[in-house]
Amino acid sequence: MGESYESIRAWKDEEIYKYTSDTHTLNQFHDQVMRAVFNISLQRVKEEKGTPPSPFTWFVMGSAGRYEQGVISDQDHGMVYEKSGTDADQYFLALGKEVSLGLHIAGYPYCEGKVMSSNPVWCKSLGAFENQLSKWMDEVSFESMRYLQIFVDARVLEGEETFVNHLKNVIDDCQKKSPKLLKRFMDNIMHLKPSVGPLGQIFTENSGPYQGSLNLKQAAFLPYVNAVRILAIKEGVLAASTLDRIDELSNDEFYRNELSDYKTSFANLLQFRMSNLKRIQDYDDVHYLPIQKLSRAERKEMKTILKNGKKLHHFVQGIIEKGVHK
Repeated sequence: MGESYESIRAWKDEEIYKYTSDTHTLNQFHDQVMRAVFNISLQRVKEEKGTPPSPFTWFVMGSAGRYEQGVISDQDHGMVYEKSGTDADQYFLALGKEVSLGLHIAGYPYCEGKVMSSNPVWCKSLGAFENQLSKWMDEVSFESMRYLQIFVDARVLEGEETFVNHLKNVIDDCQKKSPKLLKRFMDNIMHLKPSVGPLGQIFTENSGPYQGSLNLKQAAFLPYVNAVRILAIKEGVLAASTLDRIDELSNDEFYRNELSDYKTSFANLLQFRMSNLKRIQDYDDVHYLPIQKLSRAERKEMKTILKNGKKLHHFVQGIIEKGVHK
């Protein structure tokens, strides 16, 4: 694998297609690559600044947090550490910047929204992170709700597991005391673009480089991911992956009966994306599926996936708005 970011990139590019039989295997490989990058970053910062001044956690979010990365994935990660103070802040921010650089060199594009450990918003002491989450929960803004939803998908890759679970429990405690928080989460994801027309046609991009392709992220993935995440927040489920969240929710008979079809559709959606690998050249390609290249059976399956995503969205909306179940 080597001891430089460049050698990790070469290893990753050479090996990754051996791990594309299914999404779980691919994401295990991504974890291995990202941990290798992190270990080099930590070693470099140790050489310059000494050992970390306190216990800490490095965690991933977004599709990495949910174990749903495609072949090419951008960065979404953060860091939380026990000790507060200027020295600790400077140390861990330097580590966060090194990790972000390393991941970029290793083939993970920088996050356009700067959701990375190199950004002080996502690199804080435990106490400061608690305050940040509380502030986001108090604010009535699209951005603060979006940040909370991003954080809920956090999954630890290195360090203290307990820090992230503690912070997720801060959100859980708040939503139990304030039902309005769930409604604000729902308001944040209300706008669903139609994906299947009245005559059964799948709506695709009508211009640009992806003309004739379905935007998988917007039309297919987000309705499932967003809806299941809100149910997970409501029921205090700490799991990060959509399928794991469905499994945990399904311990309750009500959810088990409602969610089984949606679980099948989401698993099929993950496989659809894996079958689309051969034409992926860069990050944006991951999110588009050329509909005209699908067989009749595949088109039928994709319509079912899209329709079920919309049904799931409405199901969760009913629960949150009308207080159905519990």
